Amino acid sequence: MKWKKIGRVLLVDKDIENPQKLLEMKGIETVVKLGNIGGKKREPDVKILAGSNTETINRENGCIFKLDVARVMWSKGNTNERMRIANIVGEGERVLDMFAGIGYFTIPAAVHSKAEIIHSIEINPVSYGYLNENMSLNKVENIVKPVLGDSMDIAPQFSVDRVLMGYIGNTQDYIESAVAAIDESGIIHYHESVYEKIKFERPEERIRKSAECMDVEILNKQVIKKYSPGVVHVVIDAKITK
Repeated sequence: MKWKKIGRVLLVDKDIENPQKLLEMKGIETVVKLGNIGGKKREPDVKILAGSNTETINRENGCIFKLDVARVMWSKGNTNERMRIANIVGEGERVLDMFAGIGYFTIPAAVHSKAEIIHSIEINPVSYGYLNENMSLNKVENIVKPVLGDSMDIAPQFSVDRVLMGYIGNTQDYIESAVAAIDESGIIHYHESVYEKIKFERPEERIRKSAECMDVEILNKQVIKKYSPGVVHVVIDAKITK
C-alpha cells in the first residue's frame, strides 16, 4: 500500500481491510482511497474508508494550504518544484499562473519572492474558492490577483515576465496562450508527462513550434518525478523573446 499524508487526511492507493486502525496514527482523522484525477477541472475520484472530514490544512515550505481532498487535487511529488519556482521569481516580476488550483505555485511564489503581481487563473470554482482562502491565510492578497475561468482565453489578455504552467494533461494546447501572455521577453515553465525516451525532445519541440519566428532559449530541463511506467513528468524553462 502506498500512502501520503495531507494535513489530517491519509490518502491510500487501494482498499484496506481495517482502515479504522489507521486513525490511530498521530494527527490522522480521515482515511481516503484516492483514484484518478480527471478532466480540465482536475477533480479527484475518492472513496472515504474511515472518518468523515476531508477538508484539512496542509503546511508546506512555510505556506498554509486549505483544501478538501475529496474535491480538489494535491500532489506531494511537486513540493521541490513549487519551491524552486518561488526562489527564481525575480524582484518586481509580473507573473501569470495559468493553472493556479488552490495556489500550489502561486502561494509559495507570493510568500517567498518579491514579485510585483501574480495573476492566478483557475477554471474549477471549488479550487478557486480555496485559492482565495489560501491568499487570506498566507496574507498575500496584495500580490495575488485571482481570475476564475479558462486560461486558454484569459492568459493572452496579460503582459507578464513569467508564465507558470504547472499542470500535466493537455498542457500543450495552452502553449500559444502562454507565449501570447509574455511581454517583449519572458520565461515560461512548461510541464508535460512524456515517454522517458523522448523526455525533453518532445516538450522542447512543442515550445519552439508554438513560438515560431521568436527567439527561444532553453534555460533548464529536468524530470520532476516518475508519472507511470516508462513515463515521466518533466518541466522545461524557456525564455521567449519576441
